[in-house]
Amino acid sequence: MSLDPKIAARLKRNPDGLVPAIAQQYDTGEVLMLAWMNDEALHRTLTTGRATYWSRSRGEFWVKGGTSGHVQHVKAVALDCDGDTVLLKVDQVGAACHTGDRTCFDADPLEIVLG
Repeated sequence: MSLDPKIAARLKRNPDGLVPAIAQQYDTGEVLMLAWMNDEALHRTLTTGRATYWSRSRGEFWVKGGTSGHVQHVKAVALDCDGDTVLLKVDQVGAACHTGDRTCFDADPLEIVLG
């Protein structure tokens, strides 16, 4: 099986055939991480309920939590208005970040300097 052609037609991929995928905790709205998906990764995510991404560094699919146990159970999936970003609302078990942090976005906040 492959990605539903109606969904595939809406996607705007980068030159490598990928779209960014943002994982967000479904009940709190906490932004957890950003990863990349191709059509097959999105298809696998939609048909298994487990977040599946494309690893640009390893050149292979990876199911979040497959080795770490830090699983993302997918509750909802949406495309943005332009079809160039996927939003996964997930129930995160354990850390989302490979560093062991809950989220990839909380380690070093940037200072905002106005003026």
